[in-house]
Amino acid sequence: MTYAAAPLRRILDQRFVLAVVALWTLTRVVTAVILWQVSHQWQDPSVYDDSGVPRYFQFATLWDGAWYERIATEGYPRELPTNDAGQVRQNPWAFYPIFPFLARGLTALTGLPFAITGTIVATVLGYVAALVVAGLVREKLGTVAALGTVLLLGTYPSAPTFQVAYTESLALLLLAAVLWLLVRRAWWAAAAVALLTGLARPVALPLGLVALVAVIVRWRRRREDPLDCREVGGMLAALVACGLAGLIWPTIAWRATGVPDAYTLTMSAWRRGEPVTPFLPTIERVQWLWGDGTGLVILAVGLGVLLLAVLGPWARGLGVEMRTWCLGYVLYLFAALDPWTSIYRYLMLLFPLFALMIGAGRGRPERNHPTWLIATRAVLIAGVLIGWQVWWTWELFRFVPPTDNPP
Repeated sequence: MTYAAAPLRRILDQRFVLAVVALWTLTRVVTAVILWQVSHQWQDPSVYDDSGVPRYFQFATLWDGAWYERIATEGYPRELPTNDAGQVRQNPWAFYPIFPFLARGLTALTGLPFAITGTIVATVLGYVAALVVAGLVREKLGTVAALGTVLLLGTYPSAPTFQVAYTESLALLLLAAVLWLLVRRAWWAAAAVALLTGLARPVALPLGLVALVAVIVRWRRRREDPLDCREVGGMLAALVACGLAGLIWPTIAWRATGVPDAYTLTMSAWRRGEPVTPFLPTIERVQWLWGDGTGLVILAVGLGVLLLAVLGPWARGLGVEMRTWCLGYVLYLFAALDPWTSIYRYLMLLFPLFALMIGAGRGRPERNHPTWLIATRAVLIAGVLIGWQVWWTWELFRFVPPTDNPP
């Protein structure tokens, strides 16, 4: 074979794992200090109750965390709630089940409330996700790029969601795992993890594009690197699994409520009942922010910069899988998202771009650039991101009664 995946024990060797864990712990401590300060000194105390749960953990269950707590304690409704006009109201079916059920399981084992178990689950999954991201980036780009990517990921403005009752840790873990398995051509394992994403986060469509491109690239090399029946079956399984992953949760919502479009009706409730029209919400949002003409120009320039960044020679070391993910995921967000304050969280899944930001995307950076230069860039950018993270926590995660913009 022209491609031979290095043994995992070589990529995730003890020294590297310890370095990643230490670096991630440092970023988590910084974030914990920010969260503690905001939750104790600046958050309106009316959001807290007298349950005896420390304020830090109650703060960690704001926003989506409150929905996950409801799911963990009450489950999903059998009937869709509606308003006086008969429109479906916001309800738990918009939120996927793996994370709240993991927290529920930990609550059953320990007796701790969801505010604590949800935070613990998110934090532990964050550590595992950081290791998987680091392993993937190290295999493609080298050690310095891997550590720099983890540093920027851990200091990113919305990185507090890696240690509050949100699904960012779980989504990052499953995404990075699928990408790494596709890179290593572990097709059957990639299929299994891809199916799990169907119960964790709606990323099946762009992941399906990544799987398709990976399969096409492998198929084109079949003469120099022959395929056997098992690998062909695995390739097909990966494609089918990505397709099924996008249908799992809408199908479950249909079967549970008896409403065929229960999931889409629920998602439209966050748009005040408006149907989801591909691409239109993004276009309208940028026009609202910057004007009709200027908004479209800014959008076009942004997409052009992304194409240049991902397709240029400075990104060739990412490989076809991570490059396709960056382009496919942004296209998916453009088509399906109503971009507002939650865009910070969604963009975290574009972690390969962090390697490009520190100039480590050409290949093994140790062979192309001085490692000290890449490390210096990572540290300087991380400093800027920490300041941005303070703003994000204060401006978006802190709740200002009676209503506020969600993070």
